[in-house]
Amino acid sequence: MNENPAKESLIAKVSGLKGKDYVAYALGDTGCCLAFGLVTTLLQRYYTDVLLLNPLFIMIMFVAARLWDAVNDPIMGRICDSVKPSRWGRYRPWLLYGALSLALSAVLMFIKWKGFGTSSSTIGVSIYVTATYVLFGMSYTVIQIPYGSLASVVTLDDKERSKLSVWRSVGAAIGSVPVLALSAIAFTTSGVNYSALLIGVIAISVCSLVMLLFSFAGNKERVKTFPQKTEKGATKKAFKILFKSKSMLSVSIASTLLFAGQLFIQSFYSYLINYYFGKGGIWTAVPTVLTYLPMAFLMFFTPKLARKFGKKEVSALGMVVAAVANLAMVFLLFMGRGDAALYAFMFFCLLSGVGMNFFVLQVWAMVADSIDEIEVETGGRDDGTAYAFFMFFRKFGQVISAIAVNATLLGMGYFSTVSTGVFEFSQSQLKIMFILATLIPALLFGGMAIVLSIFYPLSKTKVEELQEAKEAHLKDLADRG
Repeated sequence: MNENPAKESLIAKVSGLKGKDYVAYALGDTGCCLAFGLVTTLLQRYYTDVLLLNPLFIMIMFVAARLWDAVNDPIMGRICDSVKPSRWGRYRPWLLYGALSLALSAVLMFIKWKGFGTSSSTIGVSIYVTATYVLFGMSYTVIQIPYGSLASVVTLDDKERSKLSVWRSVGAAIGSVPVLALSAIAFTTSGVNYSALLIGVIAISVCSLVMLLFSFAGNKERVKTFPQKTEKGATKKAFKILFKSKSMLSVSIASTLLFAGQLFIQSFYSYLINYYFGKGGIWTAVPTVLTYLPMAFLMFFTPKLARKFGKKEVSALGMVVAAVANLAMVFLLFMGRGDAALYAFMFFCLLSGVGMNFFVLQVWAMVADSIDEIEVETGGRDDGTAYAFFMFFRKFGQVISAIAVNATLLGMGYFSTVSTGVFEFSQSQLKIMFILATLIPALLFGGMAIVLSIFYPLSKTKVEELQEAKEAHLKDLADRG
């Protein structure tokens, strides 16, 4: 009898990651988030305060771009699943293919050509920003969907995937830091420093390109994959299976709400800190920093807590904490706009970050578990299509955020004020700004807690059973040749 059954495990044969493997994988999201952070943190404010675009137009453009993603994302997913792998693998090469386009389109979005930002250039500016924003979104899709699928072919081990999810989230957080630093420099109490903004955007875009190239070079696809059949109706069938998967659907909805909350905070808190609390510079970046700061220590404990209590259980409890923290912020309205209220606001941002990051650190592992469940139940595995499905839901979070941010600005009469070049607001306008800035994330995070605790089915026990079923499935495939 073999005294070490692990040697016979098919999962173990394509696992065994080392430190450098985790770092190389994390660099992929570092590169993506360096570029994507420019959109989530800076672009909204750049559009309204520099180009003087109407929030209604911005909202419509963002929604229209996401409708295009409904077509674009599935196409990219099926391309990943159906094309013949190159000598570099199936998913890894796309990090190389899309890196330059992503960096270049990020810079183009922030170039203020002569005449931009004046009333006479509205139509030309609108066409330009739409074209550059859609180009950026397509470049991001070319990288993100294959990158998400990459985790499934890097390792099959549940614990290693959990660690990959943590490292990916840490890589994303690191990628967000330079953008936060740039926002502190570019967004002042007197307006936007465009020269500093553009120089920073160019530098960050170059760094994004470099990180993606390093990630391409450092990753390895250990799991052998084969092109999926491309017969008529294959895409429709794959999406039908995904929609029927309770685990995939619920984790996608939870991630949508998370993304909407994160993007709302990153885009809108800049306005809030500037105009409600009257602070500029580094203060505009502090709320987002405090939201992600807990990741620095939670990354060491979350995988252990997930193994002991379950990814679902830890994440759901964390979102309850985040929802309560944001709801508590609403009552700071009665403290006025002084420093005491500002410091209390920052404390609740930190507490919200503690709760939110449990899910942030585990979400990618939960997606991989959902894909495994589908494979065990159906015998088919379409990673690219599955991540296209998941990423589209996350992009729908951008729609929710865009509507929330710009509807709030419209509701408080923001455009009618700043279009005249005057950045001053009444007490009633600022009150609306504060209430919605705190209540909207509370509702989004509360919805997440409900979805994860009630609808997401893969509890700790279910994941353990899934690992056993996956090993049996792999052995059956091996036996059949």
